[in-house]
Amino acid sequence: MKSLFICPDCGGTLESEGNSYFCKNRHCFDIAKQGYVNLLKSNRSSLKHHGDDKMMVKARRDFLEKGFYSELKDRLCDDIAHLAEKSSVLVDAGCGEGYYTRAAAEALRNKNALSAAGGVDISKDAVAYASKAGGGIQYAVAGVYNMPLKDESADIVLNIFAPNAFDEFKRILKPGGLLSVAYPLENHLMELKQAVYDKAYKNDSVPSVPDGFDFITIREIKQVLHIESNEDIVNLFKMTPYYYKTGADDQKKLEFLTRLDISIEVGIMHCKKDSEKFYNN
Repeated sequence: MKSLFICPDCGGTLESEGNSYFCKNRHCFDIAKQGYVNLLKSNRSSLKHHGDDKMMVKARRDFLEKGFYSELKDRLCDDIAHLAEKSSVLVDAGCGEGYYTRAAAEALRNKNALSAAGGVDISKDAVAYASKAGGGIQYAVAGVYNMPLKDESADIVLNIFAPNAFDEFKRILKPGGLLSVAYPLENHLMELKQAVYDKAYKNDSVPSVPDGFDFITIREIKQVLHIESNEDIVNLFKMTPYYYKTGADDQKKLEFLTRLDISIEVGIMHCKKDSEKFYNN
């Protein structure tokens, strides 16, 4: 079976042989029991662990599976299915545990507009869970700033609460390809931050349309979650970067909190890779 991904050493096509992928130069990458392949060149880094750890992945999985972010997921999938113009290769850059990847792939599949789907994340723990959850999606452990994908090989790139590697997204997208970016608006999770910090800061301004892309549309989702479980409140906190930047004393402020109304404010920006060169050829 041919992989959606390419060899990170030579850029060659990967094909499966037994429990491994090989390129034409016989570089070998084992397929994990969950089905994913690790294409991150860890031996070039001093870090032993990359990306989200097991606790963060489990917290996010448990929180999302209860449907708290279903409004975001549904609106994102509606937009992608509507904007897809043909049978598409979908890539989720920073896929995490695959919650949005599976949903987007299913939305395109229901429209007969999916030819292949893949997810990339630097966290092996996240990718292992995503791959185990199935959905007919190929997953690889890799960074979004250097994805093991051919130039102009994707029709749709998702970037959901993940690093904005816009130059890399432009590289792998075909001319006219769709980029969909989800990002927090200024008051996203404000009440959660107020419960933890003495002074809660608003989020940074929204990203601008990256160079090389044409703006299509922006959708804003604003709702209030009524969370009535300490477990869910803590899981929401643990799935954010705030948890790892917060001292033990502030973390304890959530220990006995059993109810919290939290603002969910997210923007979704859709844009297309500039296709001027494509149309002029």
